[in-house]
Amino acid sequence: MKIGEAVEVMRAGGRVCRHGWNGRDMWIALQEPDAHTKMSLPYVYMRTAQGGTVPWLCSQSDLLADDWDIAR
Repeated sequence: MKIGEAVEVMRAGGRVCRHGWNGRDMWIALQEPDAHTKMSLPYVYMRTAQGGTVPWLCSQSDLLADDWDIAR
């Protein structure tokens, strides 16, 4: 799927990944602000190959890719 479809999956509460990413079990998801965060707006975060989570920013290659998929 393309990035727009991936965003819709995240808005519905799902996680997505790219087949082109090298790390295993990497995915991104949308975080809505809640009582446990200092953020005031939704943001996208990534689960790294090492198992941590970090804020995520889309690259040009991610933006134009068509290998997005639902993360399991």
